[in-house]
Amino acid sequence: MRQLSDAALVLRCLEGDKDAFGELVRRYESAVYATAHYYVGRYGVAEDVAQESLWAAYRGLRRLRDPNRLGAWLREITTRTAANWLRKNRSRLLHETPPPHRRTISIEDVRKGPDVLLQREELYARLSRAIDTLPERYRLPVMLRYLQELSYEEISQFTGESRDEIRGILHRASRQLREVLQDDDDNEEGHCKWPRVHK
Repeated sequence: MRQLSDAALVLRCLEGDKDAFGELVRRYESAVYATAHYYVGRYGVAEDVAQESLWAAYRGLRRLRDPNRLGAWLREITTRTAANWLRKNRSRLLHETPPPHRRTISIEDVRKGPDVLLQREELYARLSRAIDTLPERYRLPVMLRYLQELSYEEISQFTGESRDEIRGILHRASRQLREVLQDDDDNEEGHCKWPRVHK
C-alpha cells in the first residue's frame, strides 16, 4: 500500500478499507504530532491533539474536496484542533509555569551516558530557542525537517507549499539559525550543528 498515492488511499478509505486509513496515519502522524506540539508546547497534550485531529480527519474524510491535498487538509485540522485546546485552556495556561524543553530519551541515548544526554538536551534546548526567533512561516517546516526528519516531499504534501518553496524556506531558515546560534554567548565552535537528514 506504500506505493499508492494519498488520493488512492482516501478513495479506499471511503469504500470502507480501514487499513488504507492506517497507512495514511503512518504517513502523516509525525507531521501531525509536530504541528500539535508546535502550537501547544506540551508533549502529552500534543499527543491528545494529534489523536483528536486524526480522528476528526477520519470522520470528515467525505468532506475533503481534493484528496491530493490531504496533507495540507490535515495540517489545517491539526491547527484548528490545537487552537481550540488553547482557547479552552487559556485561563489555566495564564497561571501555569511554561514546561521545560524535553525530548524523548531512547535506550541508545541512555547507553551513551549522562554527559552525552545532558549535552544533547542542551543542544535541543538551544535549537528550540533559535527556532522561536524565526518568522512564523519558517518554523514548522524547520521542525518537520530537522526534528522529525521528514523529506522535502513529505513537508510539501503536509504544508501545501511546493517542494521548491520548502527548499527555499529551509535554506533561508538555516542561514538565519546559523546567525542566531553564532551570536549566542554560549556557542562553542562546532558545538551546534544541524543534524544531517538524508531524505
